[in-house]
Amino acid sequence: MPIAPQRILFEDQWLIAVTKLSGELVVRGKGRLDKLPLLDFLRKDHPGICAIHRLDFETSGVVVFAKSKGVLGKILQTKFTGWQKQYLALVLGSLKRTEGTISFRLPARSGDGKVPAESRYKLVEAIGPVSLVQVTIERGQRHQIRKHLSMIGNPLILDELYGIAKANKEFGKFLKLHRFFLHASRVTLLHPVTGKSIEIVAPMPKMFEVVLEKMRRLVGGR
Repeated sequence: MPIAPQRILFEDQWLIAVTKLSGELVVRGKGRLDKLPLLDFLRKDHPGICAIHRLDFETSGVVVFAKSKGVLGKILQTKFTGWQKQYLALVLGSLKRTEGTISFRLPARSGDGKVPAESRYKLVEAIGPVSLVQVTIERGQRHQIRKHLSMIGNPLILDELYGIAKANKEFGKFLKLHRFFLHASRVTLLHPVTGKSIEIVAPMPKMFEVVLEKMRRLVGGR
């Protein structure tokens, strides 16, 4: 059964971009599988497909795949020059500044020391005890946004790894949910074959919108 057409955000003979749902894997991990990861699912129609980048299990949004190892190789040769990823995150508390750049070094993906990492953030909406934040990164390190926002005192709500346990427990009871809210809303890249700039956008998930509206009603006393 092919992926639902509405989940395909971009496709040509070299690339395909789809919307990843929260609770989906991009590629196989070490744990038990409840359902096929996106890569395995897409491979049914595209046998040579390769993962270019990943999103955490709970993160939703744009994921781009190469349709062959040759195309993937072209992208890796550029070291992701021209790539930019934009996210929406629901974080705890108020931001000290409405926009800024977080530049804490983070562990390299290779495990060899720490490397520079930069996350540019901007407040989208302050909603009482939480804030909706837009974050932009270039290549990105593992859990970069989650780590960086936690480092400035505004961890994602319901993030069990980098969040605040007491706050997570309270939000979990109120929202009746246990997954954090991080959405890869936009990816901009230089096409590895044509060289053209491509912008791929994923709409905000319905559950993310429901939670935002619930928080707005709480703050507004409705």
